[in-house]
Amino acid sequence: MTGLLATKPRPVDVPALAEAALWQELELTPKPGLVDKLNNGSHRDMDHALFVRSITAIAPWFSRFAELGDAHADKPADAQLRIIRPMGMACEQAMYAATNGVNTHKGGVFALGLLCFAAGRVKSISADSLCCEVSNICCGLVSRELSGRSGQATAGERQFQQYGLTGARGEAESGFATARRALAQWNGQSLHGLLLRLMAVNQDSNLVSRGGIEGLRYVQGYARELLANGWDREALLKMDKALIERNLSPGGSADLLSVGWVLSAIK
Repeated sequence: MTGLLATKPRPVDVPALAEAALWQELELTPKPGLVDKLNNGSHRDMDHALFVRSITAIAPWFSRFAELGDAHADKPADAQLRIIRPMGMACEQAMYAATNGVNTHKGGVFALGLLCFAAGRVKSISADSLCCEVSNICCGLVSRELSGRSGQATAGERQFQQYGLTGARGEAESGFATARRALAQWNGQSLHGLLLRLMAVNQDSNLVSRGGIEGLRYVQGYARELLANGWDREALLKMDKALIERNLSPGGSADLLSVGWVLSAIK
């Protein structure tokens, strides 16, 4: 009996993993075009200290997302976005209050908040069950909020109309397919390797906002070249300099790095 008790697995604490993922992403250095311990990347309004304040403000909300998911686990998946959205907006407001209105982690709040919410709903937590549940919750999100609109009021809507890019909504509706594909090719060692794999394929809306479709293709090509030919710290520093000169920041890939870290930790 003692042996059975000793081998009983502990429940997966997804909110704790979500917070840890944000710290892992922030501390990873160097990070081309992104805020890290060396510099502010391509951001004039952000630095490492601001990200610390942001994470500290966001972290308490992750357990609330999970509790909310548990409280409404009996309701169908297609009713969940209406339930989670007010809390997601409140979490964003806590972030903005801590950063004086700077958007440090809006994408992370969206993606990690959904994972935590899904963790409260599923009976057995695994990377597959969480991603499947997020996909179910977000089913139809792209058609409702991007293809169904003609006003092109937001950057996301404009990018969908111009290039067919679905951004964070599409990634969530797919069950984080881009992050999962990158994880499948990753050797599990350096997080830099996972970040490069994400940058090589992710249709990063942050890059398109800053540098158009050409900026996106430039970063994708640069990451693929490093993956193909090998890379080290100096190569990453050189890439960082190149992205800063072009004012390019792969923020969408940084968000997916946090998602990927959570999924790999669960596995």
